[in-house]
Amino acid sequence: MYAFGGRSFSIWNAATGARVYDSGDAFETITSTLAGTPGFDFTFNTGHDEYAFDGRSPNKGPEPEGVVLQRFGAKVYAFISLERVGGVMVYDVTAPAAPKHATYINTRTGATGDLGPEGLIVIPAAKSPNGKPLMVVANEISGTTRIFEIKLTY
Repeated sequence: MYAFGGRSFSIWNAATGARVYDSGDAFETITSTLAGTPGFDFTFNTGHDEYAFDGRSPNKGPEPEGVVLQRFGAKVYAFISLERVGGVMVYDVTAPAAPKHATYINTRTGATGDLGPEGLIVIPAAKSPNGKPLMVVANEISGTTRIFEIKLTY
């Protein structure tokens, strides 16, 4: 028997208990197309403790770790950290049964840089020191904290 671990995120209907969405292999599909392209210095399904192509595929893949939801006007976004390959996936989940991938951010630099994103928080513009919404990412392995300004384009 093989158990490959969590590789996706799901949205459940709180009233009925029914699952209305699961992202399936979307994280791996997205990271496989971006790995090694300009602006993305990582290899596909690597881990933070062993930098090897496809090294995490038998064991949880990118390993989604944390999630934060934040409303901006009429839109709701999910920010999902990927502990092993690194980075944060962002989805528009305004329509829970039909989320849309918005962007992926990964500040890893090969086997170094920001490694092991665990904790996420979003600071709304009204509480932000610069008056703009911010996302704060705490990285367990590298011991770094990264702050991103959220630029809304809708």
